[in-house]
Amino acid sequence: MRRVPVDFLQPGMKVGRPIYNSQGHLLLAAGTILSRRNIAGLRRLGIPAVYIDDGLLPDIVVEDVVPDAVRIDAVRQVRRLFEAETEGLPVGRAIVKTRQIARTVDEIIDQLLGQESLAVNLVDIRSLDDYTFGHSVNVCVLSLLTGITLGYNRENLFFLGMGAILHDIGKVRVPRRILNKPDFLTQEEFEIVKQHTVHGYEILKRLPDISPMAAKIPHQHHERYQGQGYPQGLRGHEIHPFARITAVADVFDALTADRVYRPAVPVHEAFEMIAGSGDFLFDFEVVQAFLYNIAAYPVGTIVALSNGEIGAVVETTRGLSLCPRVRILFDADGAPVEDVYERALAEERNITVVRVVDESELRGLGGACARES
Repeated sequence: MRRVPVDFLQPGMKVGRPIYNSQGHLLLAAGTILSRRNIAGLRRLGIPAVYIDDGLLPDIVVEDVVPDAVRIDAVRQVRRLFEAETEGLPVGRAIVKTRQIARTVDEIIDQLLGQESLAVNLVDIRSLDDYTFGHSVNVCVLSLLTGITLGYNRENLFFLGMGAILHDIGKVRVPRRILNKPDFLTQEEFEIVKQHTVHGYEILKRLPDISPMAAKIPHQHHERYQGQGYPQGLRGHEIHPFARITAVADVFDALTADRVYRPAVPVHEAFEMIAGSGDFLFDFEVVQAFLYNIAAYPVGTIVALSNGEIGAVVETTRGLSLCPRVRILFDADGAPVEDVYERALAEERNITVVRVVDESELRGLGGACARES
């Protein structure tokens, strides 16, 4: 199973992982054989890629760090709260929806604490229109993984998770024409967008059962370690630890997602960008804890090695993000390997990943076709 950009999908390909929208509706089930109509529908919805089972990696399943059902419910709950807040949420409904979010955060924490060995390999698939809701849940999951790595207790993990999943709630008060603008923002428009941090703080302060510590996250997640951020220009440890964590998760997830104004940055490039930002944009300790959980080359990524071989990433051990286990598919001359074998780069330090092989190059090698089931 591997992630294939929608522009490279072809009729007859088999869907490897189900695709849902932010309302929890199933768009395509695992095992669906794609038709031209399916592919056109994915393009229309702005879905950038699909996990495909094309026989290249028949035994490899890309696992999420939280079960699909938990993630789907979390996205749905966030969407409902955001929509209700947009319409003006009465106190009674606010209590109900905030408690639903709290139960969801508790469930995510339970799942993450139960499988601490799993690195983040899944690149979330979401439509452009559903970006905010999926992003909110991803930032929550990534922030909680970082908090766990930093040794946070259960209470602090809950406060961190609540603030992180609602870090962008202030955007409900920003006009959609600005949020979804597919071009550069004017200075005036950017000033309006920046106010979402203040709006988010005000919303969380009045929502019931929200800790003041959690409310600092929407307010401060755009502050930067050397004072370059907004809205207050805070520096270093003036920024709340929860906001320092969420800031890294927010930027990483935003970079690796397709947006209306730019395509996604490949995961390994986003990894390098975050790695180089410690004690400049972000707290170095937080950056280290964050990257400990991220697979720079997610499972299913096709990579070229320093010895000329080409293979697919099949596993990454947490803490060894740049040293995955790679199943060799093509030798140094580009010829398919008859009896595939694997290299554990964590053990063979003289061999490294030198680049990611894109879909067009892979098709040129005949890899996608030679092993199709």
